[in-house]
Amino acid sequence: MNTQAGQTRPGYEHLVVYMLGKVIQDLTFQFCQRFLKSPKDPTYPNVKLVEQANGAARSNPQNVAEGYTGESLGSYIMLVGVANGSNEELAKDLEDYLRQRNLPIWGKEHPKIREFREFRVFWQNSPNSPNTPNSLNTPSLPSDPAEAANMILTFCRMEGYLLSQHIKSLEAKHTKEGGFRENLLKKRLDYRRR
Repeated sequence: MNTQAGQTRPGYEHLVVYMLGKVIQDLTFQFCQRFLKSPKDPTYPNVKLVEQANGAARSNPQNVAEGYTGESLGSYIMLVGVANGSNEELAKDLEDYLRQRNLPIWGKEHPKIREFREFRVFWQNSPNSPNTPNSLNTPSLPSDPAEAANMILTFCRMEGYLLSQHIKSLEAKHTKEGGFRENLLKKRLDYRRR
């Protein structure tokens, strides 16, 4: 669905897990272009790692979108679980990147990590469409590879927590309201009783 004048976003695009996933996807792409595809990197050309990192980053928001738009709450829970797994895969790739290059993995008390954790994602207007929020407030990727990897890693950790909470809320909804098949059966039985 477009966000042209008079049109609205699909509901999943308002979920923080989706928006932060898109930010992580965009930053990961930039990270791969800037650092992993650089001849200066000791393991250049990193073709497999670039594919894996970009694929894991892409999988996160795409699975949230697919699950949200599907018919089954059970499938939605499963797909958010896949998104969570993809997010964890990307986090591990970033940790490996830092470790294999003898770069630090910053703890949560590091001042930059605290700064990264203050980031809150939202839709904003772009200069081309001042009346329609159509881009996310994606921060600039730092020029230092350790800082850039730690920033994305921090966002992955934030996203992992949010995805886990989203799964818990969907499971609670499923317990309270039932699933797709269960609700279809109720409708069918109600129809037959008439």
